[in-house]
Amino acid sequence: MKTQQQDSLFLNRGLSWLEFNQRVLNQAFEKENPLLERLKFLAIVSSNLDEFFEVHIAALRQQYQSHKMNRGPDGMSPKEELEALTIRIHQQVESQYRCWREEVLPALNKEGIFFHRYSELSEEEKKYFSNYFREFIFPTLTPLAIDPSHPFPQLPNLSLSLIVSLEGEGMSADLAMVPIPTALPLILPFSCSGQHHKNQFVFLESIIREHLDDLFCGMTIKGAYLFRLTRNSNLTIDEEESDNLLHAIEEELRHVQHNAPIRLEIEKACPEAIVKRLLHLFHLHQSDLYFFEDVINLKQFLPLAFELDRPDLREKRFSAANVISLSEEADIFWHLRKRDILLHHPYDSFQTVADFLGHAAEDPHTISIKQTLYRTSNDSPLVSSLITAARNGKQVTVVIELKARFDEAANIKWARMMREAGINVIYGLSGLKTHAKAMLIVRQEGEIIRRYAHLGTGNYHPSTARIYTDLGVLTSRESLTADVATMFNILTGVSKLPEMKELILAPYVIRERLLALIDREIEHAQAGRPSGMYLKMNALVEESMIKALYRASQAGVPIRLLVRGVCCLRPGLPGVSETIEVRSIVGRFLEHSRILRFENGGSPELFLSSADWMPRNLFRRVETCFPLLNDDVKAHVEEILEWFWKDNVKARVMDQDGYYHCLPITGERFNVQQTFIEDAQRRKKLLQPVTCNL
Repeated sequence: MKTQQQDSLFLNRGLSWLEFNQRVLNQAFEKENPLLERLKFLAIVSSNLDEFFEVHIAALRQQYQSHKMNRGPDGMSPKEELEALTIRIHQQVESQYRCWREEVLPALNKEGIFFHRYSELSEEEKKYFSNYFREFIFPTLTPLAIDPSHPFPQLPNLSLSLIVSLEGEGMSADLAMVPIPTALPLILPFSCSGQHHKNQFVFLESIIREHLDDLFCGMTIKGAYLFRLTRNSNLTIDEEESDNLLHAIEEELRHVQHNAPIRLEIEKACPEAIVKRLLHLFHLHQSDLYFFEDVINLKQFLPLAFELDRPDLREKRFSAANVISLSEEADIFWHLRKRDILLHHPYDSFQTVADFLGHAAEDPHTISIKQTLYRTSNDSPLVSSLITAARNGKQVTVVIELKARFDEAANIKWARMMREAGINVIYGLSGLKTHAKAMLIVRQEGEIIRRYAHLGTGNYHPSTARIYTDLGVLTSRESLTADVATMFNILTGVSKLPEMKELILAPYVIRERLLALIDREIEHAQAGRPSGMYLKMNALVEESMIKALYRASQAGVPIRLLVRGVCCLRPGLPGVSETIEVRSIVGRFLEHSRILRFENGGSPELFLSSADWMPRNLFRRVETCFPLLNDDVKAHVEEILEWFWKDNVKARVMDQDGYYHCLPITGERFNVQQTFIEDAQRRKKLLQPVTCNL
């Protein structure tokens, strides 16, 4: 099967993203995965699609409606891309629901896990849930008539509602809506009914549906149909015109809940006339319509996939390794004066990073702490440590990204809390998002001022550090920590970029430096010296970088690309990309680390980075890329890369047209993420307490 871009050197970004989501969906079909893991993947597919509509589809719609017909590198106009994406999304959603109906739900039932509708309950159970409705649900509901005398309801983004068809004397309207409050749980456990039916649940909407007579007294209810509305969630902030960025984002967040609708999901049983009225009311087209038959939006199952008390239906838990042994004599700073420390999450414990900051916050020798925050958890121990440090008299500065998509409200909350604690809170540089992951600690050690730093590929988020794979380095190397200090000075002050020894920053020099590294590999290949690149990232989109990789391939440079998500490069094209192989790994953990390896004539250089190769990362964000210079760290990362390429269980190889295929298993099965888990457990057993002579 050929794509619409078969004559182009570039694959369409949106279609490539949908292929990534298909790889996630394929994990739900994979019977070797534990059952609740399969349910988790089904829910993630829906969650991914929500964000895709809110951001990418919404942006394309805006371009199309504003008559911007600019074609991307793939040659598609916004209208053509929307049409192609719509076809593919409908196919994917149909496949997703088939997996739910035919495979996952029957398997859950076999395991004694049931999801009921109110009409299926016993009389005793109905009595309980009727009482529950009147006590806890009914007071929160507001029926809204749809007629000329009532303003049309402003339904929030991703909210569920029932559209109710009515009949009766003296009616002013034959349709009404019942929005389902977001504060209510969508799936109620039977345990609350006193029946003690473990792992049995009832859908909230089915309880409301069966009690609509309480809301529409004296009316005949002809039908009630569940629907869900998705809106454009892109923020439009003019930072140059905004006197207070925090207040401007807060105001925009209030408006974004009622931005233009872009998708309508509705029950297939809903009469065509009602569907047409809803499409008209929301200014949507038939192509924006998505029907479902049984359960609306499988994302609602995500909490249950994690919380159900059935550990036998999940991946076996493991405890992350501690990479160092701490004692009163050998604290973390002692270790860092001896060597750089590599952390590979979630296999190595993120607690090491939290302890690094926590120890500095309490340490009497700490003078100052600086940190970037892009995303963090609701109960972040790192923010608590930063507040403790400020209260202990340390000078604490935090660069927090208020524009981190879908985390804006949380980051506003943290910003206010930290400012109240006396922390210098900076919102970054105007027009740029601060996506770098960096922490800098300055200590007075006798007559010496020494700096310590943490740099990584992932966010300072303890929760996602357990399910995302990321790499980080703790170091006291003067050349690198001095560069990190310079980066913070740029973020908090007014300065042009001075020359740095190790740190490569976006948007200032990263593209040029990366292109220079690629050109160096071309020179090595042309001179007959060893050459090659092994690049691991989450997305490869930026046109000039792809063209540079094509040039390198044409010069004979062997190139391995391990790209988890979007990849707009087409591998294996005769005369263009014959030496390039693209693979993707979707497994238990979300691959998130960015690793760059350049063969360099037989003297390999390795880098870690916070940046993917996308226009936004290279041109519109503050990002870091830094070399690995410690021999032990380099050897460990070399082994990590080697193991990734050995995977023949979760890895998929990409063809010229952007489709992915399983690798042939000719020998031993090799699941790289499972191998990392086993290696971490082995290292845990080998780790012995360290003592030092002071």
